[in-house]
Amino acid sequence: MSIIVNLDVMLAKRKMKLKELSEEVGITITNLSILKTGKAKGIRFNTLAAICNALDCQPGDILEFRKTEEL
Repeated sequence: MSIIVNLDVMLAKRKMKLKELSEEVGITITNLSILKTGKAKGIRFNTLAAICNALDCQPGDILEFRKTEEL
């Protein structure tokens, strides 16, 4: 099971750069990049809410659950 982060998709849909989102939300570009690449271990709800507010979207637009097959 894994969580897929679609932050890059939402940024493209909103024609927004990572730097713009960083400035609007108050999160470093480095931390947003870690989240965008799926390397983050977690995200605070207030951070997710700020990102959703800036991108005018729902959490489900950014985070997606994909079930993986077990071996």
